[in-house]
Amino acid sequence: MKKTIKKTIKKTIKIVLSPFILKDFFLFNKKSNDRFQLSFYDFYPCITDKTTETNFDRHYIYHTSWAARKLKEINPEYHVDISSSLFFSSITSAFIPIKFFDYRPADLILNNFESKYADLLNLPFEDNSINSLSCMHVLEHIGLGRYGDDIDYDGDLKAIAELKRVLSKNGNLLFVVPVGSKAKIEFNAHRIYTFDLIKEYFSDLILKEFALIPENSGGMVFGDVALAKIKKENHACGCFWFIKK
Repeated sequence: MKKTIKKTIKKTIKIVLSPFILKDFFLFNKKSNDRFQLSFYDFYPCITDKTTETNFDRHYIYHTSWAARKLKEINPEYHVDISSSLFFSSITSAFIPIKFFDYRPADLILNNFESKYADLLNLPFEDNSINSLSCMHVLEHIGLGRYGDDIDYDGDLKAIAELKRVLSKNGNLLFVVPVGSKAKIEFNAHRIYTFDLIKEYFSDLILKEFALIPENSGGMVFGDVALAKIKKENHACGCFWFIKK
């Protein structure tokens, strides 16, 4: 009952704040026939979608698109993903078998796709056993308690050690985190790293490619252009392709 009341209140507020919805409703109602039931009580007001362009989350559209292209290039027998976007894992499983592991496993059933539990601080794999691995927009959250994990200031460093431990010789790691001109924590959402910090943390791996997704506009930039642009960014997205020596 309480949920119904709250839903009705939210719906009413949206309608009051957006009179164009009422205008559109009455106009649509005049043109309606018997194909559908149309009632004021079934209002589902969406008040933010009348835009001139299609909005999207820059970090998540660009980095998953980048990773899918890299995975096609790597073309492994199978790929292991640790807690990254389910959109990435589910879509790429159409052409490469994906084993998805997360602290909160997903109840997702698809061909070529497995979902299992794993703690990034104690991965259930042997040393040097994974040839193709990804962990994207995950590390920045480890140890902040946001997803029910334990508070651990150095949780990200422990997770990095685990990723490097399980990655095989000549294995590929697709790694994505927020990057900017300064390293900081926006508690309890995420950490923001600098390029130099990530390069230092993975100094024993080879950086094959670095791509930057600027915070506010423009497409992905690479190499020296990305390194120059990152100096002016607060919360951009850094995409790293590492190979284990």
